[in-house]
Amino acid sequence: MKMNNVYVYRAFERFWHWSQALLIIFLAVTGFEVHGAISFFGFEEAVAYHSTAAWALIILIVFAAFWHLTTGEWRQYIPTLTHIRSYLNYYVFGIFRNAPHPTKKTVLSKLNPLQKLVYFALKTIVLPAMLISGLLYSLYRYPQRHGIEALNVESLHSIAIVHTIGAFLLIAFLVAHLYLITTGESLFSNLKAMLTGYEEVPDPSEAEHTATIAALDKEDA
Repeated sequence: MKMNNVYVYRAFERFWHWSQALLIIFLAVTGFEVHGAISFFGFEEAVAYHSTAAWALIILIVFAAFWHLTTGEWRQYIPTLTHIRSYLNYYVFGIFRNAPHPTKKTVLSKLNPLQKLVYFALKTIVLPAMLISGLLYSLYRYPQRHGIEALNVESLHSIAIVHTIGAFLLIAFLVAHLYLITTGESLFSNLKAMLTGYEEVPDPSEAEHTATIAALDKEDA
């Protein structure tokens, strides 16, 4: 099949992707140290670093949300059930038999159906839960501190549980994401694309691609 070297990921998209990844990893490290699971920076430093990185992530998310809305890239994450069965079969069985990807990536459709569902859940459930629970932590003031209690809650226990569950979900996503990077057209093609912005994608006018889509539509019907 004829391949075209296409500019798929724009500069801000790559900057946002790598900055977000580094911030989430740093937040995980400092967060686990705050919980006492590891020892690296020291408790007080870990708390300060965690808070600073959290605000940096919030600022990044605000800019990323604005970029997605103004460029129309938010449409990439609209979930769909089309070809879901084909991709479930591919990731459970086909990928181990060197089967081809059920669909082909294009500039207008960078994510496959399973990726769309996962990213949609992350952006609408996991990340908001993490941000809200984190902000509740940062806004809370104990009565002993200058006699101020910004949040009228008796305990942060439930907030801590939500925040911790979200952290583990993000780590699970990161591990799966690192593995799926290797499942592109070649071992490092996905990684290279997110570094350079360019990726080899099939020519959409190719008859083979059209036939593949038609077969999948028939299968999902």
